[in-house]
Amino acid sequence: MNFLIRWLVTAVSVGVAIWIVPGITIVSASSWAGIAVFALVLSLINISIKPIMQILSLPISVLTLGIFYLVVNTLMLYLAAWLANGIFSIGIIISSFGAAFVASIVISIVSGIVNSLVEND
Repeated sequence: MNFLIRWLVTAVSVGVAIWIVPGITIVSASSWAGIAVFALVLSLINISIKPIMQILSLPISVLTLGIFYLVVNTLMLYLAAWLANGIFSIGIIISSFGAAFVASIVISIVSGIVNSLVEND
């Protein structure tokens, strides 16, 4: 159940990022299907690969006072877009690194807000 909630929160965050950030477009006949598939791939990457990347980039993150984590988030966004487009031929297209960087910030902020609203403590 926890993964489904994470997937839905990521889907909402990705939808907001696509709506706000210019330079990110959906590759799909149905926009919600593209967002759902991309959010699924991004959630799986955030669970499996992102912790490893954060540990490997820890020295650089300490030197930059944690700002390098935004670059890690941007790289995970690029990886998710590449996998979703390659495997399912559905997802998003990122036009530039700047658009991906801003989208990763938007996704982080929106997912933090939605997670705080959804928590069951």
